[in-house]
Amino acid sequence: MTNPTNAPAKNTAAFFAMAGISFAVALLSLMMAVLYLDAEPWAKAFLALGTLFLTTSAFTLAKCVRDNQESQSVVHRLDQARVDRLLAEHDPFRAVS
Repeated sequence: MTNPTNAPAKNTAAFFAMAGISFAVALLSLMMAVLYLDAEPWAKAFLALGTLFLTTSAFTLAKCVRDNQESQSVVHRLDQARVDRLLAEHDPFRAVS
């Protein structure tokens, strides 16, 4: 069945929980691997900072992709066209009656 409003599908609570748990397990296992690595402290710190930078960059990339998809949706484009038309027709100097 098609969705007439072209609204994006909502994720279920189970999918959201699975994504959160898998992210936490992956990040914790990587940090534990860095912690127990047989290396100098400066090398461990370098790897930990790299992990932190990679994690924050992944969140930023995911947000950019999501924002791009939302801006390309048909509903958003129609709403933007309506707003543009209203702004074009608006005359702020017209006397209010």
